[in-house]
Amino acid sequence: MNEHYPFVNPPLPYAYDALEPYIDTQTMYLHHDRHLQRYVVELNTILRNYPELQNLSLPELISNPENLPEEIRQGIINYGGGVYNHILYFNGMTNALNRSQAETLYPAIVRDFGTLEEFFNEYKRKALSVFGSGFAWLVVAPDGSLEIVTTRNQDTPLADGFCVVTGMDVWEHAYYLKRFNDRAAYIEDWFHVVNWEMADELYKQCMNNLENQRANAPEQPADTLGAPTAEEEPVPAPETYTGPGSGLEELPVAGPEAPAAPEEEVVPTV
Repeated sequence: MNEHYPFVNPPLPYAYDALEPYIDTQTMYLHHDRHLQRYVVELNTILRNYPELQNLSLPELISNPENLPEEIRQGIINYGGGVYNHILYFNGMTNALNRSQAETLYPAIVRDFGTLEEFFNEYKRKALSVFGSGFAWLVVAPDGSLEIVTTRNQDTPLADGFCVVTGMDVWEHAYYLKRFNDRAAYIEDWFHVVNWEMADELYKQCMNNLENQRANAPEQPADTLGAPTAEEEPVPAPETYTGPGSGLEELPVAGPEAPAAPEEEVVPTV
């Protein structure tokens, strides 16, 4: 994936007609050469006057949008997300004859979804639930489990702390020439061309990154557990008010203590 500004539109990793009959040739030309190319041009135009952002990678640009200048934030979300999402989408497909099994990913899918059929059904349900335009993603959650999530327009799961394994574009431009507005039929087509080998590699990268994050996370010393920190200084107890209205002003005040009576001498009996 592109390192930093100026970004370029990478060529498809296969021929434009390689995904026939599931994804048609004309759609691939328009989708890659027109739609993705526009996102690249618009993103570079936005970044041209922001040299402080030009050394950031694409994931760095879109992972923390709250850190971007407000006047270009939405533009980078739209066009930066468009570049990132489409590169993942195109790289995530392959000729049906070249697909291979996902040796590491497959057991995780069965673990988290039950069966492959349940996984496919849930993926399809989520993809159909996207209102208007967006994407459906298979992601690794921060706890290491697999989830299927959706995003609107060109938003990405990176901003929500997920790591991407696969991404399905459900904008109508991804299928309209072949399937018109039949998104369900397009989803079935997409399942025939998923690059499971690539998905398997991305899944392993996600898990490695997660393990590294856990290994490098600072541990809290055991002897400080429960001890107040500098920000948690003990709060002194409030002084008791005894003035008018407190209900305490009428209590009798203790006078000087009377001297104790002398103890009687006990005479032992014979």
